Order: sequence, then C-alpha cells, then structure tokens
Amino acid sequence: MGTDSRNGAEKYAWLDELNPAQRRAVTHGAGPLLIVAGAGTGKTRTLACRVAYLIARGTDPGRILLLTFTRRAAQEMLSRAAAVIERGTGATARAWGGTFHAIGNRLLRIYAKAAGLNAEFTVMDEGDAEDLLNVIRHDMGLHGREKRFPRKRTCLAVYSRCVNGVESLPEVLKRFFPWCADWEQDLKELFRRYVARKQEQNVLDYDDLLLYWMRLLGDERVARQISGRFDHVLVDEYQDTNRVQAEILRGMRRGNDNITVVGDDAQSIYSFRGATVRNMLDFPRHFPGTAIAALEQNYRSVQPILETTNRLIAQSRERYTKDLWSARPGGAKPRLVTCRDEDAQNAYVIGRVLEHYEQGIPLRRQAVLFRAAYLSATLEVELGKRNIRYQKYGGLRFLEAAHVKDLVAVLRVMENPRDRIAWFRLLQLMDGVGPATAQRVIDHVQAAGNDPRAASGFTGAPAAQDQLRAFGAMAADILAPGGLPPASQVERVRRFYAPLLKKRYENPRARERDLESLEQIAGRYRSRRKFLSDLQLDPPRSTGDLAGPPLKDEDWLVLSTIHSAKGCEWDAVFLIHASDGCLPSDMATDTPEEIEEELRLAYVAMTRAKDHLYVTWPLRYYHTWHPHTDRHSYAQPSRFLTPEVVARMEGESAGEMEREDESSGLAARRDIAAEIRSMWE
Repeated sequence: MGTDSRNGAEKYAWLDELNPAQRRAVTHGAGPLLIVAGAGTGKTRTLACRVAYLIARGTDPGRILLLTFTRRAAQEMLSRAAAVIERGTGATARAWGGTFHAIGNRLLRIYAKAAGLNAEFTVMDEGDAEDLLNVIRHDMGLHGREKRFPRKRTCLAVYSRCVNGVESLPEVLKRFFPWCADWEQDLKELFRRYVARKQEQNVLDYDDLLLYWMRLLGDERVARQISGRFDHVLVDEYQDTNRVQAEILRGMRRGNDNITVVGDDAQSIYSFRGATVRNMLDFPRHFPGTAIAALEQNYRSVQPILETTNRLIAQSRERYTKDLWSARPGGAKPRLVTCRDEDAQNAYVIGRVLEHYEQGIPLRRQAVLFRAAYLSATLEVELGKRNIRYQKYGGLRFLEAAHVKDLVAVLRVMENPRDRIAWFRLLQLMDGVGPATAQRVIDHVQAAGNDPRAASGFTGAPAAQDQLRAFGAMAADILAPGGLPPASQVERVRRFYAPLLKKRYENPRARERDLESLEQIAGRYRSRRKFLSDLQLDPPRSTGDLAGPPLKDEDWLVLSTIHSAKGCEWDAVFLIHASDGCLPSDMATDTPEEIEEELRLAYVAMTRAKDHLYVTWPLRYYHTWHPHTDRHSYAQPSRFLTPEVVARMEGESAGEMEREDESSGLAARRDIAAEIRSMWE
C-alpha cells in the first residue's frame, strides 16, 4: 500500500469504531438520507460522525447547517465531530448549528429586508405573547362577557396550533379546543389584531421566527439564495418537527437535495406542540430518492427488555419496521406488577427502589415515570414520610422569573423602542404608574421619535418623577455614541433597577444573584441584539430565586413525566399507573392517531430502562374527590399490554388480594339462602 493510501486509511480509522449500520449512514454520499434510529442505538454519535465525515471529505464547515432542538445538542455534536477528526473545535466553529428558532432568527436578521422586517426586531417569549394577547382581549371587551372567554394562555395555544400545524382556525377548534368553538369569530379578530400589533411594534413571537422563514422561502429567487449558502443540511430528532419546519426544510433544499435527518417514528410524542409523525413517515415522498438507514443495535438495554418493547411497538399501525437487539448478555425479564391499590403500588415501588439501592444502584440512577404529573402525588407523600429525597422533572425557566423579565424588558426597550409590551412592563414597576399612565408615557416617547431618553421629560406621573429621570439618565448612558458593551449595559440597568427590585420583591438578594449571572452571560457577547436573541431563544434553565434548602444528600430518586424523560436513561425504571385511562390517557383516545401516540409514550417510557424495568398498575382507585368515603373503581391494565407483550414479562402481585372464599375452612352451619327465600313465602 502506498503512502497516500496509508494516510487515507488512517484519516478515516475512526469509522472502524462504528457498527456496520452506523457506518453506512455516516458514509452516505449525495442525496437525501433518512436515518431511522431506534432507542439507544447511538444516533447522536452517528450524526456527529456524519458531520465529521463531510468535513473530512472536504466540505467547508461554513456550508453545513445542523438543526437540533436545543443549542446544547448542536454544540455537543459539533464538538464530537471536531474530536473525531482530531482537528480541534476550530474544524466545526464555522458550521451553522442551533435550534430551528435560533437559525430562523439569524437568517431573518440577514434577509430582513426581503422578509419585510426591520432588522432591529425583538423577540417575545411565551409570557410576553400571552400578555399582548391579553391586552388586545381587554381592548375588545372580551373579558367582560357573560360567557367566559378563553384565557390568554388558551388563546396563545389556539394561535400556535393554527400556525405550527398549518391548520385553519375552525379545524383547530373542532379537533383540539371544542369548548372554544362558540368564540371562533372573536378569536379570528383577536388573532388579526395580535398580528397587526406585533408588526406595528416590530416584535416577533417564537412562531413568527418559523413562519417568516417559511414564507421567505416561498420566493423562488430568495429560496435559492438562502439554500445556496449550504451544501448539506442535517436535522436531529426529525420525528419532533411540525409541518412548518418540514416545509422550511423543503425550501432549504432548492439548490441540491443533500439533506440528512435522523429520528425515530416510535418516539414521536409531542403532537400537543404541533409535531407530527407524518413528517418522518412521509420523508421519502417529500424527498424522492431517499436512502433509508436503520440503526437497530441497542447499546442501552438488556435483551429481555428489548424483546418486550419490540412486541409493544409492533402494535403500531404504520411505522418503520425495526427490531432492536443488544449484545449485552443476560438480564432479567421486565416485571408486570398488579397492585391492590395505589398504596400497594407506592409500597412496592419504594421497596424495590431501596432494594436496588442496597445492591449498589444509586437513587439517581433509578426513575419513576408516569403519564401525567398528578399521578405521582401519593407516591411523593410516601417518599416524604420515609425521608427519601427525590427530584421531579420540570420547573420554572430562568426567563419566566419576574425579576429577570423586568431587566430584559429594559434592554428590549433600548433595542426596539417600539416594543410596547416591554414598555408596559418596566413602566408599571414605577410608583403610581398603572396601565393608563404607562400608555401616556409611551405616547410621549413615540411623539419624541421613539427615543427612550424622552421618558424623563414626562410630567404626568408625580410619584414616579424621580424614577423616570433615573431611567432617562440610564438610557442616555446606554445609547451614548460609541455605546457600552452588553455586560456594562446590564450592569447599568442593574443599578437603575436595584431600588425597584427591593420595593417589589421579597428575598431581593437571591434575585440580585440571578441578575449578576445575567451580567456574566452578557460578557460573552459583542452586541446587545445577539445577547437578547440568544437569551430569548435558549435561556438558562434555573434561577437562584427558586432554590430550596441546600441539598446535603448527594443522591435522590428521579420522578418524571414520560414526556420529560425522553432522551434519558436509568439503570432501573418504574412505569407506574399503567392502567387504561392513565396510559392511554382517557383524554387522548378520541382518534386512532391519539391512541397511536399514547402507544409511543408507553414505548418511550419502557425503553429508558437499562437493566431493570417494572410496569405497575393498581387494581383499585379510591376517588379522592370523595375524601370521607370508600368510593372506588376497579381498573384494567393498559390495552397496550397485550398477551404477546405480557408473555415476555414476569408477572407479580403487590398488596394482599381478597381471596374468593374466606370461609373455605369452615363447616357449613346454616342454609342462609333458604332463610332469605322464606321471607317472601
């Protein structure tokens, strides 16, 4: 073998670490590729290696677009790709990687003029969007009707479903919000005004980032220019995309059809967000000539668990067929546990958790999963009684904390003085300023050419005069020629905001720490616009204000809804309340499509387990809405636990069951039946 051949072999030596199916996917040539990656089959590694392979073959990293559902996922994949080809992070630093919303925001800044936008637009989070809808709702007098009009959160959910699902308002109301059907015309007018108000104020909500991007690609000339920026487009978690995102991807491939998507149709569980499994199932039709690579070797679970879950998902009416298998030897069968009632279920789960703990499995490597958050209520009480620490997945995001939203509102006004929602929020922090006075201040600023510094000259709010002057001085510092770097801007806003924070909120010190963190984050940015965009689209997950007592025990049991557990894995998994009505939920059985998604939820839950899987269901449910009675109902096991599935599990009972004949050991003494008959003779 010549020197060049040896160098070539060494250059791609890392391909030998992939299994045959992964290698075929990674080394696919030109054209569309669908990677059907079963649970635990190494899809992240495969996609990262695909990026590395493209770069190693000479593709300019700056002409690669990687779309994921979190910024962290994109960064992790690009870092892995750089490590694989041993060229450091510089090898992938120029690649476009991020969420659909973040990439949409970036492209809309570049092509703002073509999209009919002002490039200085600001982005509202969900809370801001709800507030704007609520303002319009009040303006229309809809809050004062005799029949209660939908709340702001419901209104936003209806609007988002129409946009992301590309469905008409009547269709959405009929399918998902039938109780709102009487308000169809009012909702239509509400949404019309909502769109107009956003455009007047030069603000976009999350849905707009996708909608404007999709519409922009509707122009053939613009679409070819945008899609021409990229030689390859790669998409992670394709089963979680909605119709707008699928349409965007078709528009992004006008110049060539080099698109790679990876996903698992069996894990499509986010239809409530507008995601549709049809995108995955119909991908070969959307992109003719698609090559399909199936990843079936599972690196997570033992074989008995996979045999059970393979049988479970085989019930699906339409899917990409794949049978997962594991090279891991041995393993215990999953257990199907019939419990007398919820108390017996709690006792069983806790007993098994502690048993595994004594065997060396930490609590944090064990998880209890459930279909809906309320189903863990009685278990949480019992864990508290036994002093077993636990962590329940979910919680308030950083940007949902009031004090963080306050400071960000000030920055948004500096960036886009037409952003009325941000103005309303910051002005009503001041003494004596309500909605009417805030409106007059905004009108005053607008009359002064939308210059935030003009707020200091407003004289119609005596109690807030000093605060308005302080605001004007701060705005003058931030907007001065040359400007301050983003971190200094946050520091200047913090000084203005400090007295308002102390007046408005309890525990101000914990909140101040959050704002200090915000200043540190801002230090990584060169522009306020980029800082605000990233903060809105990919905020930190937690806030010091919400921290509880210090967690001195380093171990805790994980409690999680199935939706929150997707993408995770644990040594031992307990799927509780696997009874019909809970799984599938009785709220999601109207259509075959809903039942199919509930089946996929069960599959996702059970495939989180590495070594031990327990599926429990209570035979009896006591009615908690009748607390002083013994009213109860009997349940049935989930319809998904068919004989074929159960045959691969080990059955067990928990809690003493009533025996059919308690008197079997007693001699017959009386003919009670005859005595009762004689009552009517």
